[in-house]
Amino acid sequence: MALPEARSCEDHYSVARTDLETIISFLKSREANRMSASDLEGAIRERSWELLRDLLQAHIDARGPGEAAAPVVDAEGIKRTATPREHQKTLTTIFGDVSVRRLGYGQEGLESLHPLDADLNLPAEQHSFGLRRLAAVEAAKGSFDEAVASLNAQTGADLAKRQVEQLVQRAAQDFDTFYAQRAPPAGAGGEVLAISVDGKGVVMRRSDLRKATRKAAESRQPHFSHRLTKGEKRNAKRMATVAAVYTIAPYVRDPADVIRLLAPRHETASPGRPEPESKRVWASLEKEPQDVVAEAFAEAQRRDPLHERRWVALVDGNDHQLRVLRKIARRQRVHLTIVLDFIHVSQYVWRASLAFFKEKQAGREDWVEERLSRILFGNSSQVAAGMRRSATLRGLSKRQRKAVDACAKYLLGHTRYLHYDQYLAAGLPIATGVIEGACRHLISDRMDLTGARWSLAGAEAVLRLRALRSSRDFDEYWRFHERCEYDRNHASRYQHGKVVPVRGRHISRVK
Repeated sequence: MALPEARSCEDHYSVARTDLETIISFLKSREANRMSASDLEGAIRERSWELLRDLLQAHIDARGPGEAAAPVVDAEGIKRTATPREHQKTLTTIFGDVSVRRLGYGQEGLESLHPLDADLNLPAEQHSFGLRRLAAVEAAKGSFDEAVASLNAQTGADLAKRQVEQLVQRAAQDFDTFYAQRAPPAGAGGEVLAISVDGKGVVMRRSDLRKATRKAAESRQPHFSHRLTKGEKRNAKRMATVAAVYTIAPYVRDPADVIRLLAPRHETASPGRPEPESKRVWASLEKEPQDVVAEAFAEAQRRDPLHERRWVALVDGNDHQLRVLRKIARRQRVHLTIVLDFIHVSQYVWRASLAFFKEKQAGREDWVEERLSRILFGNSSQVAAGMRRSATLRGLSKRQRKAVDACAKYLLGHTRYLHYDQYLAAGLPIATGVIEGACRHLISDRMDLTGARWSLAGAEAVLRLRALRSSRDFDEYWRFHERCEYDRNHASRYQHGKVVPVRGRHISRVK
């Protein structure tokens, strides 16, 4: 087959040169001389999109139609022949639309293979990876409406909200595979390996609620047409499971050190207090809680395969989470120290104090401090018994002593996880600040936007992208994602997964 006559590289870039000369001519004009620096910035930026688009177009054209340098054989072992005409593909980039004209290799009844597509690692759809990446970053930061506005302002593309949502979902698709194959973080890290899990609700579209919640929502008549009341919100949410894994150096303290940091004192922590290292946080609405907990153990196992570190699980007392943690620890033969979050414990004690004191009554703070100090010394059972005894001696009614009984039940039900004297002496963390921060950053700051009702696919994708950014893994993930796309869209379609290089190119793969 006779190939199109090649043009010189200079010919390909002539349009871009004309664009550049047009911009230079504008800058020499009287109009430009009357502009402020700010107006000039905007004018040059606006005129640059066409120049940048034409530069990219010229480069693609200069690479030629992608004539195969060897016989083209597909994954089924079928030899393909070159089609008589070039095929055209529109690629929407951050600079605007460019056209890719390339040779196809086909057989009757089969979709053509295009070696140039693999050489350029073109996506299967129209939008470029550069545009997809920018969409992922913007949608992870704020609402989809804001992302659309930002993308249309920052790029030469013109995107609709639905397109951005689709790009974001494609961008997040390799999240699980990325972490499953990833090597553990470099460096030794701290001696303590911490796992923490929590839950946070997200308002969902009714079709994407879990079955029981959806039935409850369907049984209620809405009070208002444009907003949800408190009860309706409770039946409009799907619970996301949030997980965190990190290492930290031991930090030996005594109960007095902890008490000084609690409200209302909030004294400054010691400057030697260690920070979490190699922190990874993530969340999932799609997966069951036990599956997310299992992923947390898998992440910890990658970091400490020989179990040389001290494994600690920080929890808030959720019974289901506790059962799952114990079950997986037994199955993996991990000696796991489970620590109940001391902040949750202190909240129960503060609420119980209102049975004996008024909100701002003198002596309330001392009463709370004394009991928290005794709990920190490992005497939680005695504190629970003493509270109940005091409530009985004072003749408090069932309603009046409700918070006391709740606190006592919480302490007695979790005694095995309240050995704070031992935890502090061993330098272990006793608070779930990392997971609380993850819940706030991953979910509350992005998913709780006023009026938002999420689809499961859209919410899961945004959670994954926020997790990547929060864990500082986004750049590494994106390189992996593009390699996965190359394998899916190109390598998998050729015999033995080896793409035929185009003529004049020695290699055709994403590095």
